[in-house]
Amino acid sequence: MGQRLEFPADFEWGTSTAAAQIETASDHNWKGVVAKDGAVFERTTDHELRRDEDLEHIARFGTIYRCGVDWARLQLAPRAALEIEVIEEYRTFFETLRARGMKIMFVIHHFTHPIWLEEKGGWTKEESIPIYIDFARRCIAAFGDLVSYWNTFNEPNVYALNAYLLGNFPPFRKSYRKANRVLKHMGQAHNVIVEVLKEEYPQAPVGISLNTGWFEGVSLLGRLPARFLDWWFHTKAGRHFENVDFWGLSYYAYVPFDPLPVTEIDRPGDLARMGLPHDQMWGYRPEGLARNLRRFWKKYQKPLIVTENGICTDDPQRRIAALKDYLALCHELIAEGMPLKAYIFWSTFDNFEWNLGNSYRFGLITVDWNSMNRQNTAAADFYEQVCKENAITI
Repeated sequence: MGQRLEFPADFEWGTSTAAAQIETASDHNWKGVVAKDGAVFERTTDHELRRDEDLEHIARFGTIYRCGVDWARLQLAPRAALEIEVIEEYRTFFETLRARGMKIMFVIHHFTHPIWLEEKGGWTKEESIPIYIDFARRCIAAFGDLVSYWNTFNEPNVYALNAYLLGNFPPFRKSYRKANRVLKHMGQAHNVIVEVLKEEYPQAPVGISLNTGWFEGVSLLGRLPARFLDWWFHTKAGRHFENVDFWGLSYYAYVPFDPLPVTEIDRPGDLARMGLPHDQMWGYRPEGLARNLRRFWKKYQKPLIVTENGICTDDPQRRIAALKDYLALCHELIAEGMPLKAYIFWSTFDNFEWNLGNSYRFGLITVDWNSMNRQNTAAADFYEQVCKENAITI
């Protein structure tokens, strides 16, 4: 028998998705993007056609469902009223989830926004701040009574890095100046909406989800770029979003630099040649999650939630092993006295992994991309049991 690790009675569990990755593309900035594996960002998982079925899976996993809505479907022009039928569709879904005992963590911006915003220059333009604020206020009015936690933004550091520095996300730019401007504008919008939420729904905690990684120089020439990215990605990006009730942190990646980043995405086989465990995307070092949680707790002394964490693999047994690794570390941190309040797994379902495509799988529930049928996995059963027992045996 393994060791059983019990979590505090008020600890919460859940899973996470992003609307754009599971709903058919509307007129948003990712529509039509051809991913690395050749898949086209259009039809994703048909979630909007299978909400009742998907809800049955979501309700299995703890008490929190972290999700968002499709801005481009809801608001057809800047400052326009939200589409009533789309509001009703989402509200019905959220109300049914709540009736099943789930709390909604509502993500206002998760990488996608209407093409009309992109055409105006997106987040590089200061004018986007009041446009986002208008949309966020309308979401608060439409859905706020059903929301238990808020994320103003999902991983703004990933968005700024990939859309404006590395050129991997729309609009595929490469400008350090623009990446910094995007972070600044998102931070300004965040600060306004935090104040609005404090007034409207003071009982619902507000945070963001900040992506974290472990960037390490493994050669003399690799130390400087690794150190720079660590500073920019965590410290500099974090400064724009310090006004939070909790820090939502996500973690997936150990990235060695030699001096270039070594990933399975861009340099397949190199991590294995270096003797480093990895999934289909990055180096696998679970202790990086603990490192980053400690770092943010030490710096900010605010409650923490793991808003995303998982592993890119087709193998449910590897997913179970990763859950054991990560949750053992979470348990250790709580025992140290850290106010880690919840763990939200990425993801409920396989989905469209942004610029990489749908062959990169993260789901507890797997999806057949031809039929769109959902299939349960051993990892789903395992995590469901963890959520029910509020404990894990390692």
